[in-house]
Amino acid sequence: MNAYPNQQTGVVLVISLIFLMLLTLIGVAGSQVSSLQTRMAGNQHNRNLAFQAAEAALRQGEVFLQQANLPAFSATGNDGLYALGAATPTAFGNWNDFTSRNTEGFTHVATQPRFIIQRMPDITGGASNETLDVIHFAESEMYQITAYAVGGDETAVVVLQSIYRR
Repeated sequence: MNAYPNQQTGVVLVISLIFLMLLTLIGVAGSQVSSLQTRMAGNQHNRNLAFQAAEAALRQGEVFLQQANLPAFSATGNDGLYALGAATPTAFGNWNDFTSRNTEGFTHVATQPRFIIQRMPDITGGASNETLDVIHFAESEMYQITAYAVGGDETAVVVLQSIYRR
């Protein structure tokens, strides 16, 4: 029996409610961190998809340039082939305003990647000009390939460029 029955104040109840509140806050914070990490992993996956699609589009552009006879390059970018000095899309500009070469067969991306090819100034070789190892060539045709790709949604955009010597 309790010698002082009227002196109980319920301190155990208040302390247990405080501990319960702390555990609840720790649980909520942990779930928010987990949710953030899941979103970060999803965004990284989307960017990786976009990068792989852009890289594949660059390779398709290089394969296109390996053919024996190339079509004409124009200032308006006929079928994505731009002449020297022609206006081309900027890295993150509106690519819908320019003609480009589309690629097909990519899955898990929001839109199919595309690329443009721009003619660059030729490099001529000679005894006084030995840069880029062009002394072995009478003339080298240079092209800049720019690929644009998106990932699983339109927020992950990757633009890659390469220079191709033919």
